[in-house]
Amino acid sequence: MYPYVTGTSVVALKYKDGILMAADMGGSYGSTLRYKSVERMKPIGKHSLLGASGEISDFQELLRYLDELILYDNMWDDGNSLGPKEVHNYLTRVMYNRRNKFNPLWNSLVLGGVKKGQKYLGMVSMIGVNFEDNHVATGFGNHLARPILRDEWHENLTFEEGVKLLEKCMRVLLYRDRSAVNKLQISKITEEGVTISQPYSLKTFWGFSAFENPTLGAEGSW
Repeated sequence: MYPYVTGTSVVALKYKDGILMAADMGGSYGSTLRYKSVERMKPIGKHSLLGASGEISDFQELLRYLDELILYDNMWDDGNSLGPKEVHNYLTRVMYNRRNKFNPLWNSLVLGGVKKGQKYLGMVSMIGVNFEDNHVATGFGNHLARPILRDEWHENLTFEEGVKLLEKCMRVLLYRDRSAVNKLQISKITEEGVTISQPYSLKTFWGFSAFENPTLGAEGSW
């Protein structure tokens, strides 16, 4: 009923050939950055990629549900496989069902994928609120990354431009979100499948005057 180890924002967008998703690797125990190598993006079946913020153990539980779903789907062996729209739909039902039992899975989920040339990107909140869009973000990213995406996203983004835009969002989150760590992964999904990058760090600049003395001129400061 209460989150213990949590991950922060996930940011994702559609680009020319598929979906790009970014998440850092921090796992916070309360407000302590306890774990620094938590992978929060996983491929689901052949066509989907899932990213999660929130409680890490609930994410692991969801992955067990999804393993079962994909296994059951494969057992039919009918040449068809679940696409991102179906997986997203399934996740909305699971999240809403748990919310109605007053025992929610404490996550915000981002689900992206490509099937038969159709790109799909959606999100689901902890209580089952869900939508599709050209770019989505969870947690703090909703407030700090989406305004940047609204300004700069367009549907013909190349892979390089998409990565650059995601890095810009992740850098802003790193500056402003106390739970963010400078160790992130970027993943892409296209018709060919999922690729998740090795962890890497962004170049940062902490010399801004607002960072040097953040309370200067604030009411009640010395």
